[in-house]
Amino acid sequence: QVQLVESGGGLVQAGGSLRLSCAASGSIFSINTMGWYRQAPGKQRELVASSTSAGSTNYADSVKGRFTISRDNAKNTVYLQMNSLKPEDTALYYCNAYLLRRYYSSPADYWGQGTQVTVSS
Repeated sequence: QVQLVESGGGLVQAGGSLRLSCAASGSIFSINTMGWYRQAPGKQRELVASSTSAGSTNYADSVKGRFTISRDNAKNTVYLQMNSLKPEDTALYYCNAYLLRRYYSSPADYWGQGTQVTVSS
């Protein structure tokens, strides 16, 4: 089995910062991409930021310059540093990993349970 466990969400005032963490564990052979998605009430889940094992990163336009994604490949952990938070960043944030499990032939997507980020105005 594979587990993705997120932490670091919470309530913060506009302009503040939060750091999310997500650790992947279990029967993992290799991890390609790790990233963060978010879903606000009544909206579709959207990509926030992603990072490949080669070090490439991708950000949603709405968070560029404010959020930074980073990885610790030795720990199978991905982080999301969120600065200058806005009320519109309020959402349930999900960790995602596209990984290959041991003894499996194809990689697949795995998701965390989500961590709530609420930004007050």
